[in-house]
Amino acid sequence: MTVSVRPFDTLLVANRGEIALRIMRGARRLGLRTVAVYSEADRGSPHVEFAERAYCLGNSAPRESYLAIERLLAAAAATGAGAIHPGYGFLGENADFAAAVEAAGLVFVGPPADAIRLMGNKAAAKERMIAAGVPCIPGYQGAEQDDATLVRAAKAIGYPLMVKSAAGGGGRGMRLVSEPAGLVAALQSARSEAQAAFGSPQLILERAIGEARHIEVQVFADAHGNVIHLGERDCSVQRRHQKLVEETPSPAVTPELREQMGAAAVAAARAIAYRSAGTLEFLLAPQGEFYFMEMNTRLQVEHGVTELTTGLDLVEWQLRVAAGEALPLAQHEVASRGHAMEVRLCAEDAAQEFLPQTGEILLWEPAEGVRIDAALAAGLSISPYYDSMVGKLIAHASTRAECVARLVSACESTVLLGVRHNLGFLRDCLRHPQFAAGLATTSFIARNFPPEARRREALPAAVGAAAMLFTGAAGGRGWTNAQGLGSRVRLDEAGSGIAHELRVLVRRDGAVEIAPQSAESAAQTLVALHPAQSGSALVFESGNVRHRFRYARAGDAGLWLHYEGEQFLFHEALHARGAGGSAETGDGGAVHAPLSGRVVLLAAKTGNTVEKGDTLVVLESMKMEHALIARIEGAVAEVLCVTGEQVMAGRLLIRITATEAVERDGNS
Repeated sequence: MTVSVRPFDTLLVANRGEIALRIMRGARRLGLRTVAVYSEADRGSPHVEFAERAYCLGNSAPRESYLAIERLLAAAAATGAGAIHPGYGFLGENADFAAAVEAAGLVFVGPPADAIRLMGNKAAAKERMIAAGVPCIPGYQGAEQDDATLVRAAKAIGYPLMVKSAAGGGGRGMRLVSEPAGLVAALQSARSEAQAAFGSPQLILERAIGEARHIEVQVFADAHGNVIHLGERDCSVQRRHQKLVEETPSPAVTPELREQMGAAAVAAARAIAYRSAGTLEFLLAPQGEFYFMEMNTRLQVEHGVTELTTGLDLVEWQLRVAAGEALPLAQHEVASRGHAMEVRLCAEDAAQEFLPQTGEILLWEPAEGVRIDAALAAGLSISPYYDSMVGKLIAHASTRAECVARLVSACESTVLLGVRHNLGFLRDCLRHPQFAAGLATTSFIARNFPPEARRREALPAAVGAAAMLFTGAAGGRGWTNAQGLGSRVRLDEAGSGIAHELRVLVRRDGAVEIAPQSAESAAQTLVALHPAQSGSALVFESGNVRHRFRYARAGDAGLWLHYEGEQFLFHEALHARGAGGSAETGDGGAVHAPLSGRVVLLAAKTGNTVEKGDTLVVLESMKMEHALIARIEGAVAEVLCVTGEQVMAGRLLIRITATEAVERDGNS
C-alpha cells in the first residue's frame, strides 16, 4: 500500500476551551506551531492565550463562529496552518467539514469524510455493522419516518424502547418510551431536538435494555491497514443519557469479554476503512451479551483515562497518523496498568434537574495530585452558547478503590465559585455503595439520586455562621473589629428555599457570637484565625473545631462559599431583590426563564387558553432544549419574547391569568 506523507508544521485547532488546550499541548510536544480560533465570547479564554497565533471567527453564537466552515478555512489560510484538528463537539464529526479541509489542500486530523458520514447516521451505521457481523440491538432503522410506520415498528419491537436521533449523539434526540401511549409525543419531541441539534429529524427505534452498562472501546487505525484497540471504558453513570463518570478498566468486563469486544470494535473499524482515533460504543446486558450502539468518529472527552493507564498520548498518535505515519504499537504490545477514572465538571445545578448554569468565574483553584483538563480562570464567563461541560478531573492509581478515593478528594478540594456546578453531586456518586462496589449501570443516577435526594435539606451550622461574617451585621465587607454591634439577620441560601434567622453580636474581644433565632439552638462563638480580607481564605474556630472556607463576593448578587466540597450562595434577605416567582411559572402565572438561552419554540399566543402542563416555550441552552410548561390553567395575558431571541436567566417570558380571575373579570 502506498501512503503519501504530508508533513505540516502548523496546526489549527477548530475548537475551544479545555479540548483546544489539550490538543495544542500535544502539538507543541511534537514541535508544531499552534493556532487558536475564538468567538467574541471567548476572546479572553486560556486556549487563545496559549496558542502562538489566534484568529477571531466572529460573534458568540456557534453558527457564526465555531460552526462556520468557511471562516475556519479562512483562519487556516490567514495563519499558515497546514492541518486542522476538529476536537470534539461542533464540527468534530462533520463529514462536510472534513471534506472541505481536504479540498482546501489541508490535512484533516481525523478519519476520512466517508467514514464520518457513514457512522454519523445511526441507521446506516447499524446496517453496515450488521453486515460486518457486529452484534446490534434489535430495532427499526428504516427510511419510512411517518408516525404510523414507527408506531407499527414499535409494536413489533416491544416496550420499553428507545427513540433515538439517527444523526449526532450526546443524548440529544433520545427518549425512553415505556408504553404505547407515550410514543407519539416522544417521536415529536425527539424529532424537534434532533433537527435543532443535528439538522436532521430522522429517528431510529431500539429495544431498551434494562440495567445495562455503557461500555466503549477505543480503536486506532492508520493509513497502512493497521487497526488496534486500546481497551474499554465504562461510561454507565449518566444523566439525560450524557456521561458524567468514566473509568478503565470496567469492573464488569472480564479478560475474555474484553477480547471479544475489542475484536468486534476492530472489525467495525476495518469494515469502514477507518483511520485515526475512534470509539465503538456498546451496551452490555446483565446476562453478558453486548450490542453495538454507535461509533464516535473523533477523539472522546474521556480519552484521558485511556492515556493514564496505557501511558500513550492519543493526540500525538492522531497527529502522526494524519501525517502518514504508521501506528507505533501492534496489538500485542499494548499494555494497561492500574485504574483510571474521570468525572466531568459541568456548570449545572443537580438540585434543579441539572439545569445548565451561566455566570462569571470568581474563584478557580483546581485540586492537586490529579490530572485536570480545563480552560478556566477567574474573570472568565460561562456563557449559554456552548456545552455545560467546562472541565474534567482524572485520577490514576494502582487499584480502583484508591482511584475512587483520590477522585473524591479532588472533587472536594477543587474550588469553583461564581457559577453552580456538579462536583458535590459527583462526589456523592463516587461515594455511593453501589458505585464503590463496581455495580453501577445506566440507571444508577435515576435509581439512587431522584430529585428529592439531590436537594440540600439542611445547612451545616458552620456555613451559616461563616456567612454571617460577611453580612451587614458584621461590618458589611468581611471581618470587622467594630465592638458591641448586634443585629438580627435573615440569610437566604439562593436556590434552596432555606432561610435562616440569626442574632449576631460582635464582642469587645473581636469574636463574633451567632445565635439562631430558636429556643432550642445554642449560640456559637466564632474566633477568626485569619482576616477575611486575606485572599479568598476564611478560617475560624467554633467550639475548638477549626473550619476552613474559600469565599468570593459577587457584588450585589451575594456571597459564594466553598466548604467541605460543597458550594453555597447567600443573600441577605433584607436587601435582596424580589424573587419574581419560581423558575418556570411563578405566582400569578408569571413564566420566567430558568436559565439563559435562545427561544427555539414559542407555543403560547396572547389570548389563547392553556391547560396545566401545556408547553409554552422551549429554550435552547448549552446544546440542550428545555421546555417551560404552564403550572396553572388560564389565559395568556402577555407574551414578552419572540422565536430566535436570546434571553437571560430570570427574564419574564409569559404571563398567564388564572382561569378563576378570567371568569371573575368576565362576570363583573
